[in-house]
Amino acid sequence: MTEAVIAPAPKVDPETLAIRARPARAIRFRRGVIVAIAALGSISLMAVAWVALKPRVFGTVADRQELSEPSNRPSTDSLNGLPSTYGDVPKLGPPLPGDLGRPILEHQRQMAAETGSSVDAAGQAAAQEPERRLAELKAARESGVLVQGRSAPPPTAETDAAAVPAPAPTGAASPTLDPDRDPNAQGRKAQFVGTLDQSGDVNPHALTAAPSPYLLSAGSVISASLITGLRSDLPGLVTAQVTSPVFDSPTGRILLIPQGSRLIGSYDSVVAFGQKRALVVWQRIMFPDGSSLRIDNVPATDASGYAGLQDKVDFHTWALLKGVALSTLLGVGSQLTVSGESDLVQAIRESTQQNVSRAGDQLTSRNLNIQPTIAIRPGATVRLVVHKDLILAPWREKER
Repeated sequence: MTEAVIAPAPKVDPETLAIRARPARAIRFRRGVIVAIAALGSISLMAVAWVALKPRVFGTVADRQELSEPSNRPSTDSLNGLPSTYGDVPKLGPPLPGDLGRPILEHQRQMAAETGSSVDAAGQAAAQEPERRLAELKAARESGVLVQGRSAPPPTAETDAAAVPAPAPTGAASPTLDPDRDPNAQGRKAQFVGTLDQSGDVNPHALTAAPSPYLLSAGSVISASLITGLRSDLPGLVTAQVTSPVFDSPTGRILLIPQGSRLIGSYDSVVAFGQKRALVVWQRIMFPDGSSLRIDNVPATDASGYAGLQDKVDFHTWALLKGVALSTLLGVGSQLTVSGESDLVQAIRESTQQNVSRAGDQLTSRNLNIQPTIAIRPGATVRLVVHKDLILAPWREKER
């Protein structure tokens, strides 16, 4: 036997070989099926919400009878004795001496007269003009002659009092605002325009010399930058550092407040609804050598000169919206009623509804009473506008 010769297999082309598996087939969904499922889910959610808020068993409660009062109450004898027509009304005699009609009428007339006097301020000023002229004439007669050898007698207190003209009444010139009768205060504006100036044409104040060469006069501006921020939730202190040197007002050459000095103040934590600016007042100026100068609560201004500082304001809108939403849900629950319930269940339900509604109202009122929060970041630019003249010492840097 001869062995069969096995022929070798032919070689495979290397290009046909693949070293990675066949990728899995992608699964695709039909667009119509997805739209149908989404629509079905939306309809289901709407149906559940409708059933939860408006169940079929709910309805309005019929008018219940008042058990504490009988339905048929007999009329009283006093009502039966009243006249049936105006012709049967008995005529009254003359008023008695103790009648209160006249005092009430007199009081009303006095109130009307007081109101008219507050409005007619210009008339009062004109009525006082003759008295002022008589006082000036009397003072001129009693004064001494200018050209004479002997000295004139010293003026008395009565002469000085007569020489000074009577000031115009200020209380009547500025009546209180009445938002109900005059919302825009048009009467007050017209009265302000019509008020006459009775002080005269000559300024009674004399020229005052500078009390010191090292004077920082009123109206001067001190530039500074906040070191500490502030948040109006709680009261606290605020500090700022002077960023520019301050020189004297007469010459502008003498250094009075060096750069690096600090301003110490405080801010008002009470914020009204709608307020957007924080009220900051400066109380002390601290110099680098440790000395300090106390000032009387000078309000801080921003870089433009507006009083107060403004940065970020939090009106707590989210808390208010949450309170309103919760109060609405509680109010909806308090208005739901169920028909066919017993008296005990009805009393319990009404008591629960009243308490829930009251709790919702209190929650909303508390959220409305939350005052806005004003926050000023450190580094904000501030200004100190001097209100009164400051007498300082020239600054000389001490040698260490």
